[in-house]
Amino acid sequence: MDYTEILKEIYEEIQPYAQMGKPASYIPELLKVNPDRYGICLRTIEGKEYAQGDSDERFAVQSISKVFSLAISFSRMGNELWKRIGVEPSGNAFNSIFQLEMEKGIPRNPLINAGALVMADILLSVLDNPEKDYLTFVRKLCGNDQIEYNEGMATSERKHGYLNAAIANMLKYHGNIGNDIERVLHFYFLQCSIGMSCRELARSFLPFADHTRPFSFDGIELTTSQVKRINAIMQTCGFYDEAGEFSYLVGLPGKSGVGGGIAAVCPRKYAVAVWSPRLNPKGNSVMGMKALELLTTKTAISIF
Repeated sequence: MDYTEILKEIYEEIQPYAQMGKPASYIPELLKVNPDRYGICLRTIEGKEYAQGDSDERFAVQSISKVFSLAISFSRMGNELWKRIGVEPSGNAFNSIFQLEMEKGIPRNPLINAGALVMADILLSVLDNPEKDYLTFVRKLCGNDQIEYNEGMATSERKHGYLNAAIANMLKYHGNIGNDIERVLHFYFLQCSIGMSCRELARSFLPFADHTRPFSFDGIELTTSQVKRINAIMQTCGFYDEAGEFSYLVGLPGKSGVGGGIAAVCPRKYAVAVWSPRLNPKGNSVMGMKALELLTTKTAISIF
């Protein structure tokens, strides 16, 4: 497969979408990023990399970090995790609070904000040094010890994170958060603030694509079955209330973030990450969605 040529063709064909959408405005730090950036990196399970554009520029991964949280939580809690979080698509916005109220404090899945806040609470309880251990795990996944939190980004999110605070309070009211709410919120926003490039994200998602090798990073271990289940959750829940559209158009398990990033896997083939800050009304990258649609179309390979 000539991925170099394919990525070049994709870049040319998505240019009509370059000015569509706008960056997330409710996080002031994200508005400081040039909205016209675009990068993509694909890494095969054989270790070959193919990149295009701003693939080495770091950006806030935002909700993509929920996949890392899920890996740690699932490793430490096993199936006990599902007593506190469901595995169903939400069908609503990622920051919906009315659904959480209706379902009495049990988040619909781990990849919406409510689910990620519960996982933050879990990790605060099960990790010896949560902030350090979480970052070390992400660094091990992508093989780069220079990955860092962006404290300024996390502070900006907390300052304007009224809805997430409301969700955390709702979870606390229903007994699904045990730690101090401000501690949980700070840890959650730190996770979202992690800066990674497309190249680093593709490398960090490759273990979720390669079921032939043991998943073991800094003491976080997952069975092949658990990795497949994480893929299933990404497939059905990874794109908020646009998961069906992504599944229909792209056909890969993945996760998006409001920083404009998308990371996805083609099981036993490759991991891919794309970044473009302009978002559609659902909170997903306009050019990123189109780029991945073209990728699976041109390669004629998806999970279906």
